[in-house]
This record gives sequence, C-alpha cells and structure tokens, in this order.
Amino acid sequence: MNIKELLNRLESEYGPRHWESRQDALSVLIETILSQNTSDTNSHRAFNSLLATFGNWETVAHANAEDIAHSIEQGGLSKIKAQRIKNVLEHIHQERGDYSIDFLACLSLPEAKMWLRKMPGVGPKTAGCVLLFGLGMPAMPVDTHVFRVTKRLGLIGSRIPVDQAHDILESLILPEKVYSCHLHLIEHGRRVCRAQNPRCHQCMLVEICAYQISQATPSESTKSQDIKISQSPTG
Repeated sequence: MNIKELLNRLESEYGPRHWESRQDALSVLIETILSQNTSDTNSHRAFNSLLATFGNWETVAHANAEDIAHSIEQGGLSKIKAQRIKNVLEHIHQERGDYSIDFLACLSLPEAKMWLRKMPGVGPKTAGCVLLFGLGMPAMPVDTHVFRVTKRLGLIGSRIPVDQAHDILESLILPEKVYSCHLHLIEHGRRVCRAQNPRCHQCMLVEICAYQISQATPSESTKSQDIKISQSPTG
C-alpha cells in the first residue's frame, strides 16, 4: 500500500478536508503560543480574552507583561506566555516595521520556517501551525497524535525525534495533501490510535500498521510481510 492509498483510506473514513483562511498568520502564531501545555478550550478562551482586553496586536506589544499575563490567566503558564508573546511581537516589529507576518507566504517553505524559528519560543510545531493554518502552506505540524500514529504506521522510524518528524513527513506527502493528512491523523489518533489501548480492531489501516504487525503471531506476520508503505510523495 502506498501513501496515496493510506490517505484515501483516511479520507474515506473521516471525510475530505480543505484549507480555508480563518485567521491571519500572526493571530495563529499568538494562539499557538497560548495553546502550549494546555487544552484547546483553555487556549481559545485566553486568546479571546487577550483580544477583548487589548483590541489589537500593536496594543498588546506596548502593554506590560503583567497586564498581558492577567488577561490570559485561564490559559495556564500566563507569565511565561505573556513574556513570550511580547518578545515575539517586538521581534516582528523590529524586523518588519509592522505587526504582520503574511509576507511569509511569498517565501519558500524552508525559508518561512527558518524566519519563524528565529523568534523566541517558536519551535517546529508552532512554525508549522502558523504556515499551515495561517497561510495554507504545506507545513506538517507534528503534535502528540501525529507523532504517535505515524510512528505506529512506520512512516517515521522508532528512534526519530519529534523535531525531525516534521521534515520527514512533509517529504512523503504531496503539498496539496498535507492539510487534510494532518487533520486526519489527529482525528485518527483521538478516535482509534490512542496512546493507551489503541482500538486496532476498528482501524482501517490495521494490515499495514507496523505496530499491529509487530504484535501479530508468527503466522499472522507471514501474511503481512509483503505489505509495505511506499516512502515517496505519491499522494
């Protein structure tokens, strides 16, 4: 089974997903910083509170860190995130003279990643979220679900660290499929390929899953030994 077939199965199970602009790239960056080490619900509340308090990113940039922290308390780690947000906004203004990072869409993917990762607190996952969700660029953010599912499937090696997984997965998937693949892998990780007690009996990928094959009896493994995923960007 090749990557195209893998993605077709995921789409058949979870439905087609197409990118559409919902936030500007800088808003995605700020909300992604707020999402670090907390739930989506808490980070979204903190983001809304931040905007309700200050109105725009320029005002946030000129606010003191204590006031920013107070406005995002419900997101957790508010003091750390407040200073990180302030530092990021100051960096963008120093580099660009405004508070927009939409220009990144004009750069190549490696260049855009490199520019973002120069900022304090912006790692590969945060950079990937900004480029994928904010600008529709084919970056693959690797969260815990994507990392777990792709390792179990054998798309990335068992010893590959998460920081390297982003580039590996991007090299395997056609750019126009990255967005839907990212969302499908997360949904599959939440519904079926759970960290504890994965529901392999419900999985449409079970016969090509390296994890499941490793758990099989010798006779079952023999049946699956010729099933491999083509490691080329064919879908």
